[in-house]
Amino acid sequence: MESTDRDLRRWADERGEKLDEQGTRILLELMRDELGLPGPGELTPERLRSLLLEVFPEAVVAAADDVPTVLAALRGVVAYLRDSGAVTAPDAAALEMEIDRAAPEFTEIVGDFDAAEQQAAAEVVAGLMRADGVAMDDREAVESWVREFDSLPEAERFARTEEYLREVEERVVPPVRIAPEAELAAAARASRLTAAVVALAEWTGERELTEHETLTDGDAAEARRVLGLKAPDDGGDGELERLWWAAAAAEAIDVEGGRAAPGAALAGLRSADDAALLAAWLPLFDAVAVPEHDYEDGLDAGELVQNALTGVLIHLYEQDEPTPPDELVAAMIDHIGEQYVVEEEGAAMSRLLADAFRRELDVLAEWGIVEPAGDAGGRALTPLAVWAVRELLVADGFLAPVVGDLADATAAELVAGLVWHRPDTADEEIGGWLDGRDASAAAAELLDVMRTGGPGARSLAASVLHRIGAEAAPVVRAAAGHPLAAPYAAMWLSAAGDPEGRELTRGEYLWVFVDTVAGMMEAADPAEAVEAALADVPADADMAAMVDELWRIEHPDLVEVLEALGDHHPDRTVAKTARTAAYKARSA
Repeated sequence: MESTDRDLRRWADERGEKLDEQGTRILLELMRDELGLPGPGELTPERLRSLLLEVFPEAVVAAADDVPTVLAALRGVVAYLRDSGAVTAPDAAALEMEIDRAAPEFTEIVGDFDAAEQQAAAEVVAGLMRADGVAMDDREAVESWVREFDSLPEAERFARTEEYLREVEERVVPPVRIAPEAELAAAARASRLTAAVVALAEWTGERELTEHETLTDGDAAEARRVLGLKAPDDGGDGELERLWWAAAAAEAIDVEGGRAAPGAALAGLRSADDAALLAAWLPLFDAVAVPEHDYEDGLDAGELVQNALTGVLIHLYEQDEPTPPDELVAAMIDHIGEQYVVEEEGAAMSRLLADAFRRELDVLAEWGIVEPAGDAGGRALTPLAVWAVRELLVADGFLAPVVGDLADATAAELVAGLVWHRPDTADEEIGGWLDGRDASAAAAELLDVMRTGGPGARSLAASVLHRIGAEAAPVVRAAAGHPLAAPYAAMWLSAAGDPEGRELTRGEYLWVFVDTVAGMMEAADPAEAVEAALADVPADADMAAMVDELWRIEHPDLVEVLEALGDHHPDRTVAKTARTAAYKARSA
């Protein structure tokens, strides 16, 4: 390709023509690296169409106004091939005709990618700002951040963005169902945590405090009597102290200058307005769920358990089934061991932690945060706690999807969001999305995703498409001519019993297999992707013969898929065949 690049520049100079050197080099590299062509003279109309409609949109970030420049560069390459004799004049004419045929669709695809890229870029920039503590409603702070970020060297901007995206991927939790606001508010009003803090704040009123801004010993004893709490030396676990500091942190009690007074949040906790009540209750939950006792102070078992409570609550949040208490205890002790050397205390410390944790579970149940669930005595978060944990996760920068949030999304947003769903919630999300749409309009949106998205998006869009009835057949038939959508359209039409439905050709079947594995590799490591893909292969399939054929398939991700099969297929013969096929694909 280096010699072709030089010859092309010389050809342009001799004719006094302007050559887009960067654009031409990108096209030549894509022909070599993605289409596997040993030289541009091997370009055919079919390969050119694949270059424009499949390879280029996935490999190059381009704006809609770049399209004329790209097409002009490609026409220049074709003219050079004709004039240099690398292709015949009739073949060059066929290539030029294919450019003209593909140009409208190429323009549409790049435009769609451009809009999606701009939206994604805006979301990443906003995320970077939030991570740096910039308030999005502070215009001056936003503009200052943008100026500072733009002034950084390109390598540093890229590194910061990459690091942010890695962190975002790690900060994703499974989707949950959120109860209606009225139900959540009713649970918050019924919570003993709410009642205890309101009672404590009302009893406290305005009074003098100690130098440590706590109740005096006499006041503390009276408060325990009024609230029905035990003293620490009478079997209590310091619940008054915990409630006191939670009330202060949540501003139900105002603690300042050695005096206590009713705080601004007290009215919210008493409010008949559901939104106001929940807004006041969330900081209270945050204070008891994230107590942050200082390890250097020498913590007892109860304080160690409370410090680990955040991890326990997130663990419960992420489970789709109730968790047995013994499993929670083991996870909690492992978590504590990451900050505190439990092993040095021996088995006795582990027993103290287990006992303290079971007492903590009882307290959380009284407060309406956890509840018994399942047939095996498991524990689960209450709907109120699910809502509260999610609110705190979102505030901490986590992506925390809610089932039903995608009902009004575009097809592209639906497909992107489904990546984070379990099968049961994905089915529910798809059903909600389809319920609000005309079948033909929904099919058209999904087919557009299949034309413009990557392998993973195509696979998910095809799955959703199969949930749509035969009334969408005219729209699906119209997509049968697009190279990326055609195999999936054919399968849908066949399943729908449409007269234009047909079995896939052998080449199409192999292309879909490669596309499926490539899609799985977007969301999983190669070993997991290969294992998942093989689970759908018929038991009687001759995998060695199938893999041996794959190298002839034209797909941008073919080599990566063959290498994954070569590295991870459990059958040594098939794995060897895949490695050989990968070599052939690279050399073809």
